[in-house]
Amino acid sequence: MIMNLERFWQDRPVLVTGGTGLVGGWLVKRLLAAGADVVCLVRDWVPQADLVQTNAISQVRVVRGHLGDQALLERTLGEYEIDTVIHLAAQSIVGIANRNPVSTFESNIQGTWTLLEACRRSPRVKQIVVASSDKAYGDVSQLPYTESTPLAGRHPYDVSKTCGDLIAQSYATTYDLPLVITRCGNFYGGGDLNWNRIVPGTIRAVLRGQQPVIRSDGTFVRDYFYVEDGAAAYMHLAEQLALREELGGEAFNFSNEMQVTVLELVERILHQMESTLQPAVLNEASNEIRRQYLSADKAHRELSWQPLYTLDEGLSRTIQWYKQFFQQHENVNNCRHAAPVAATA
Repeated sequence: MIMNLERFWQDRPVLVTGGTGLVGGWLVKRLLAAGADVVCLVRDWVPQADLVQTNAISQVRVVRGHLGDQALLERTLGEYEIDTVIHLAAQSIVGIANRNPVSTFESNIQGTWTLLEACRRSPRVKQIVVASSDKAYGDVSQLPYTESTPLAGRHPYDVSKTCGDLIAQSYATTYDLPLVITRCGNFYGGGDLNWNRIVPGTIRAVLRGQQPVIRSDGTFVRDYFYVEDGAAAYMHLAEQLALREELGGEAFNFSNEMQVTVLELVERILHQMESTLQPAVLNEASNEIRRQYLSADKAHRELSWQPLYTLDEGLSRTIQWYKQFFQQHENVNNCRHAAPVAATA
């Protein structure tokens, strides 16, 4: 049977975990635009999340709960007759993982096996996309990472992604679960309200006329991946899995394949924002890998995938998003502090 991908998502029941997160928000909006019937598992209510602020949340079915509740997951998959699962939910901050390893392991490791076990018990589920990370590879001497690079995380966050990735592989291999794994670099884009991250933190500082801060020494190399590219890649991968069952159990790197230091990234942002501010380099980062970047050759070759945006295009769209975000909040604050108008007869 030939599948019409143009209508693949129309009325398709899709469960998204982590829908109020950075990538999840953009993914949900993209799924809605494609006509999908979206269900989101939401643990904590985040009123500042873009999905809430844009009221896109009103167009999805929200299940309140957490990944550790297998009975809830099985009920959700069954009652909403879910076809496709896109698993994004995770504790995604390295610093928090260093301070709170147990909660990170519970979210990223236990949460993965609980969801996959629920999927195994739900025969209607046809495609599962599991979001791993380039951090799952750990610190290796030979770069770029390819999908054959051993998974060898050592620090809490990296270990959590290594374990979750291996658990997903085991469910695909042992139980023939129809899943694929994504390994992406550092996501950036509008909607990220974690100001400790370098992109939103730098943009906010410049908009406030403050010196941007770099926690590391500025020489750490990262693979920065625009969030709209990530959302599109997840959907493309689910479509390809539906067309080609032999992709089950495979992992794919998604990347712009650029080697960028933290300092270079900040300088690109400053240049686009026409700022003369100089960053403060704190050199305080610990338990972080110094150099990470990915090869996306397998995705190019086997999925005919290409990113939609260059790094500079992604940064430009991101800067514009934050300018509008702060302008809207400034207008709201001005209204709140405006003097009351006297009533007239």
